[in-house]
Amino acid sequence: MESVKTLQEEKDIAVHRLSVEEILNDYRLAWESRHASLIGRKEVFMGKAKFGVFGDGKEVTQIAMAKAFKKGDFRSGYYRDQTFIFALGEVTLQQFFAQLYAHADHQAEPSSAGRSMNSHFGSASVDPHTGEFLAQKQAYNTAADLSPTAGQIPRALGFAYASKLYRNNPDLSDFTDFSDNGNEVAFTTIGDAATSEGMFLEAVNAAGVLQVPILFAIWDDDYGISVPKKYHTTKLSISKALAGFQREDEPGAAGNGLEIFTVKGWDYEKLCEVFEEAACLTRNEHVPVLVHVEELTQPQGHSTSGSHERYKSRQRLAWEREHDCNKKMREWILLNGFASESQLDAIEQEAAESVKQAKNLAWKAYRNEIDQELKNLQQLLTRMAKAAPRPGEVQAVAETLKKSFNPTRLDGIKAAKKALRMMIGETSEPKKALLQWLIQDLQANQERYRAHLYSESQRSALKVEEVAPVFEEDARLVDGREVLQACFDHALATRPEVFAIGEDVGKIGDVNQGFAGLQAKYGELRVTDTGIRETTIIGQGIGAAMRGLRPIAEIQYLDYVYYALATLTDDLASLRYRTFGRQAAPLIVRTRGHRLEGIWHSGSPMGTLLNSLRGIYLLVPRNMMQAAGFYNTMLRSDDPALIVECLNAYRLKEYIPANVGEFTVPLGKPEVLREGSDVTIVTYGAMCRVVLEAAEQLDAYGISCEVIDVQTLLPFDVDHRIAASVQKTSRVVFADEDMPGGASAYMMQQVLETQDAYRYLDAQPVTITAAPNRPAYGSDGDYFCKPNPEDVFDKVYAMMAEFDPARFKDLYA
Repeated sequence: MESVKTLQEEKDIAVHRLSVEEILNDYRLAWESRHASLIGRKEVFMGKAKFGVFGDGKEVTQIAMAKAFKKGDFRSGYYRDQTFIFALGEVTLQQFFAQLYAHADHQAEPSSAGRSMNSHFGSASVDPHTGEFLAQKQAYNTAADLSPTAGQIPRALGFAYASKLYRNNPDLSDFTDFSDNGNEVAFTTIGDAATSEGMFLEAVNAAGVLQVPILFAIWDDDYGISVPKKYHTTKLSISKALAGFQREDEPGAAGNGLEIFTVKGWDYEKLCEVFEEAACLTRNEHVPVLVHVEELTQPQGHSTSGSHERYKSRQRLAWEREHDCNKKMREWILLNGFASESQLDAIEQEAAESVKQAKNLAWKAYRNEIDQELKNLQQLLTRMAKAAPRPGEVQAVAETLKKSFNPTRLDGIKAAKKALRMMIGETSEPKKALLQWLIQDLQANQERYRAHLYSESQRSALKVEEVAPVFEEDARLVDGREVLQACFDHALATRPEVFAIGEDVGKIGDVNQGFAGLQAKYGELRVTDTGIRETTIIGQGIGAAMRGLRPIAEIQYLDYVYYALATLTDDLASLRYRTFGRQAAPLIVRTRGHRLEGIWHSGSPMGTLLNSLRGIYLLVPRNMMQAAGFYNTMLRSDDPALIVECLNAYRLKEYIPANVGEFTVPLGKPEVLREGSDVTIVTYGAMCRVVLEAAEQLDAYGISCEVIDVQTLLPFDVDHRIAASVQKTSRVVFADEDMPGGASAYMMQQVLETQDAYRYLDAQPVTITAAPNRPAYGSDGDYFCKPNPEDVFDKVYAMMAEFDPARFKDLYA
């Protein structure tokens, strides 16, 4: 006989095993998050914060999703997910407001130490001092958010792909801090309008092909800022538009796919059911899932920069008020008798009070730190005023600072410098004290706002011990590609966390045979072909690298790096910086470029990369042995790097070192390829051979060239070796294949300005670059569009002719 259920048990069943206590706690959290949004907006309008973007209208759906999120899972979300983060307990209300105020202290604001705008969250995953990963399996993992729409999607594919590797590669069984048999799900959230981005569509396709545990959660509130759905989504529904990706039901059906769910964003009970079902499916079976959450609202509009009343009709605004998820949850609670009106009123009031208290505490902590600094400064200014020739002027600076409304650190620096300018030529103890304050404050702010662009840990690439290559007497002379192949073979054999992905990398061993035979030797999980999808190749690498693996992600040609440039610059390059050193993705991006043939296969866009990829090391080896040394170096470090191999060097003969998998090439250390006394020529990559050929020709005419291969552009000559050469020759030429004003201009700035080599010059510095157009196809196109030995000869000869015209007559007169 079936036992009689109590009323409470029946309610529990009705709400999918949720207790009344849990429901009311969820309701409280929904209102705490809503008040955080409402009060946060007011704080911006009061001038206490620069900008605000909030997750109001998404509270209930994010609470439901958080219930399906387990320790070990990864979130790759966007700036509407505050309720989800609150639900996990990863950020407190006070920390939320600390970020709104840009409190530059990682204790007060752990997500970014005040470097990212509000609602950009991130959990610590590495120790910034040791460089070691923290245990991920017992943590709620959130990758540092980024603002560019859909920018969070590519790396989510990598988080999910790592789970596939951890489940299917038995050699990774010892990596117990990172995975529990690949049971981790990558949750990635996105607004409906941003699903129009190529990053999202590319990732959906890749996830279906790879069959990885990823959950795409789409917050659909009908608008992309002011643009309604009819302008951005086919069929007015992303789930309908993607219906072709729905996996087949029949057993053994051909092809892969996703499981697609739809649910209303105000239906608490159904949301809990759908997210649990979706997460369980993808976790257990590694089937990617998409949860389309419809009928969400955005009560305050897109952000504090405008009002949604400008573009939403009265009818739409009325509908949004009626379908507000918090309002709907209240109605559902009352309908089911889980609480009374007065109980819910009390919860809402308590939520508002707790948010106000958290806001006040965050503001007080933020202001106390700055106010103390400025109070000390005011005292120093007052002391200095007494010793100043015109004390009233200096005192006025102190009074102005004192009366400023919520002054910040920049106000202090401005005041100190203004006062010191009033004391030019004067000497006094108060002035010395103020100057010391300024120096110390600038140093402190250097740490607050500039540190951790690259690794500062014990595993920094700059700290990897140099190991010289060892050549035995019977060392084989082989094609350069074979040196690379031996290097990769060693890495795969000795480190199970290393794997390679890219177009044509697998079966044929890449287009230039660097991985020849390695897929057959190590299997498809270790050396893997991908589709033509550069953005998600990089994202796949970023996510996997953040989960303790060591991917080598290949972009087949350097010219195609543009397809992935947004992900490289917005995500990978800034990851460590925007987390104050507490997240890292030591991804190695492999590509090939420089001279070959044609507009799209002769790439040397170094100026673009130098300006876009600060935070990623840019390595430009001249041959494959140097490239192999760089791979070995980077695999021992915790920094990301882009390594550009020379396209026309794979079949050039090189000796293979006996320690091909162990020797390293240090970063930021130029190599002198040819000693000389008249002119220093600074170059890199494929241009080394061009310059060396020209140097041989110039030597026959009595001109001695010192040829220096910089080897790495980021970092650049950390010991100022080039300046020492310029001091010897008093002349310098910068030669490369980039367009005018690109890498040659960068190298000139580094040597003449940073290294102060201008003081040694007896002649105007010269750059030798490619033409401003891309190179035409064929040998003649290459010759007339990119620097050649004759160009180098003529430029250097002209430099010497200006110095000694009697000796160096006109060449072509």
